[in-house]
Amino acid sequence: MAPQPPAVATLYDASRPHWSTPSRVRPIVTRIWAPPEPDVPAPAILLSHGTGGAAEDLDWLAEQLNTAGYLVAAVDHHGNNANDEYLVEGFAFVWERPRDLSFLLDHLIESYEVDSTRIGGAGFSLGGYTVAAILGARIDRAVTQAVFHGALQAPEVPEFPGFIDVLRASYSDEQLAAIVRDGAQSFADPRIRAGFAIAPAIGRMLEIGSLESITAPFRVRWGGADDIAPPEDNALVYLDAIPTATGESVGPDVGHYDFRAENDDPHGARLRVAADALGFFDSVFDAPT
Repeated sequence: MAPQPPAVATLYDASRPHWSTPSRVRPIVTRIWAPPEPDVPAPAILLSHGTGGAAEDLDWLAEQLNTAGYLVAAVDHHGNNANDEYLVEGFAFVWERPRDLSFLLDHLIESYEVDSTRIGGAGFSLGGYTVAAILGARIDRAVTQAVFHGALQAPEVPEFPGFIDVLRASYSDEQLAAIVRDGAQSFADPRIRAGFAIAPAIGRMLEIGSLESITAPFRVRWGGADDIAPPEDNALVYLDAIPTATGESVGPDVGHYDFRAENDDPHGARLRVAADALGFFDSVFDAPT
């Protein structure tokens, strides 16, 4: 069975502003692969791209899941995607990402036949954090404030070097403290039943107790040569803290960007991770019929 071609459409979340044009509302560009049997309730997987990437970065995963019978949907996260303008808020206020997935899920339930007992999430890099966040992970308020205020070094972001300096020039300390306070709450969505994280990021910026409270099945894969989201500060933090987590390295020579569709995949990492993700979701949800 071949994958369905993705439908591309823009949704709008009227509850949140457009960061560069406050008179507008938050755009959420979507790529949706419909299930092959549209009248039969289908399991659904939500996808979240990495920092500064785009939904199509994970087409290799979406197509594998859709071919197996899953409804798959991905978003371009506002201010943090390569198809639109980079905005400092999109790189700093990461907790808006899980809200995008919940909004997307509302749309899927309204527009498709979704099996509400079989909904999962998968993401790469900052998208891996996003998936953990919709399962209950929260940012550590003190650590995040220290990063925003310049007391701790921010994780490396090649797509937006110096974004903390731009952030501090755009917001006062008082504004940032209030924003972080709101962002440190839980954005868990109980409709999401399982998560798959590929080279997840910002592990040291998360509240460990929130990771320890995640009860949904969770799978982590990473590359041993990842120097953007080093495993010891990221993937292994998730793996060690989440009680239900399983996972292993894809290989010692696999780098961070090997998981992006536009790049070469010399070690076959994407093929293996896609097969692993399908096996994981099939085992959690029982294979689609």
